[in-house]
Amino acid sequence: MENGQIYLHPEYEVIRDYDKCISCKVCVRQCANETHYYDEELGKVCADDASCVNCHRCVSLCPVRALKIRESEHQFRENSNWPGRKIREVYLQANTGGVMLGSMGTPNDYPTYWDKILLNASQVTNPSIDPLREPMETKTFLGKKNMPLVRGANGKLVPSKTPQIELDVPIMFSALSYGSISYNAHASLARADAELGICYNTGEGGLHEDFYKYGPNTIVQVASGRFGVSPGYLSAGAAVEIKMGQGAKPGIGGHLPGIKVGEDVARTRMIPVGSDAISPAPHHDIYSIEDLRQLVYSLKEATAYTKPIIVKISAVHNVAAIASGIARSGADIIAIDGFKGGTGAAPSRIRDNVGIPIEVALGAVDQRLREEGIRDEVSVVIGGSIHSSTDVVKAIALGADAVYIGTAALLSLGCHLCRSCHKNLCNWGIATQKPELVKRLNPDYGAQRLTNLVHAWKHEIMEVMGGMGINSIEALRGNRLMLRGVGLSEKELEILGIKYAGESL
Repeated sequence: MENGQIYLHPEYEVIRDYDKCISCKVCVRQCANETHYYDEELGKVCADDASCVNCHRCVSLCPVRALKIRESEHQFRENSNWPGRKIREVYLQANTGGVMLGSMGTPNDYPTYWDKILLNASQVTNPSIDPLREPMETKTFLGKKNMPLVRGANGKLVPSKTPQIELDVPIMFSALSYGSISYNAHASLARADAELGICYNTGEGGLHEDFYKYGPNTIVQVASGRFGVSPGYLSAGAAVEIKMGQGAKPGIGGHLPGIKVGEDVARTRMIPVGSDAISPAPHHDIYSIEDLRQLVYSLKEATAYTKPIIVKISAVHNVAAIASGIARSGADIIAIDGFKGGTGAAPSRIRDNVGIPIEVALGAVDQRLREEGIRDEVSVVIGGSIHSSTDVVKAIALGADAVYIGTAALLSLGCHLCRSCHKNLCNWGIATQKPELVKRLNPDYGAQRLTNLVHAWKHEIMEVMGGMGINSIEALRGNRLMLRGVGLSEKELEILGIKYAGESL
């Protein structure tokens, strides 16, 4: 202990092979955390392990592959009740008196229900479909579906279609606010969406003036802080989303540190340069479903009833009842965010312990809305730990109309999940506002990688659906007969609304 502080051994160790190292100093120039430095006396490059966040930038760019990062071999004395990670957390809080902050989704080993759900396949009586040679529809529409047939005086049908979001594939990019991520990251998302015929979400940071041209592929968000909200902003997007909650931090508001609020971000969010953007936990004008209905219809009025209104909530224990109320509030789409969802910054205790998995939340919501006969009143979009195309298929069969992906999108841009987004030192140019770091992400390449990812997932979705004997997303939606569980309890199967593997119809 020194000056009242307990010294903690670094979590990671930088391993350098000096037989390969040529002291080119690439690692020194590339590390925003200043982990690497050149020692003039020793005449070689050294590393300060304590500042390493294991982002792999140095490992990826080392021209002679002389570097690797590994977890520290230093261990606390073995104790099943007090593992080393929990001891470190107590020491850190005793040192600083601060709240533990974390980025991205929870690292805790909670069950992933997608991995315990299997898909059915066609055999003799229900032949499979070859998506390369037979029609296969991946397009989906988000919005109210119970449109009444109305005829005019001449007997002809009167158009009564409500506002819809049209997606070429049932995937959208999650809310990733400008400020939390960089200009180049937002540009990548916007360009990819225009190419793919899907949508991305602005998050609660407003919409940069350069991206208004991507409005048909943009969902604009209205959060409790109302950052960047104006009539022009509301009219710019394909839909408006009211953010009531977020999966990584249910029940609390957002926080963008002032170090990320430069001139561009400040102008977009309509806040002073360098000020912390703190959104309140609640919307101070919403304390009931009736209050929510007022905001829903205020936004419909502001956009001349031409945009679907989305209400985004966290997955919590009474989510089915909440979703029922939202469906009756006039909202067109419900977005549900599971507790494994990502974030730029959240108190670790909340991120790791509050909320429920998106799979059980979706199962409960879809069944509740069907039981009440209002499932077609709203579309349901879910997010929070969608890892692959098969997760998308399972989500739709479980009752979703489409999914949000966030972490997978960031990974495709180069994110290495070093979980230090809140520090503004992202070595990959994604979760930073530092110009010298932002430029590391080329938006042309970023957009291409995002496009590649979704194209690959679309192809796999078509193949899986073909193997199931299903030729459209609409026929897949809520088709729980095509799902079976493994390693799940009777209660879990009941909530999910599926049967056990091997159980017949």
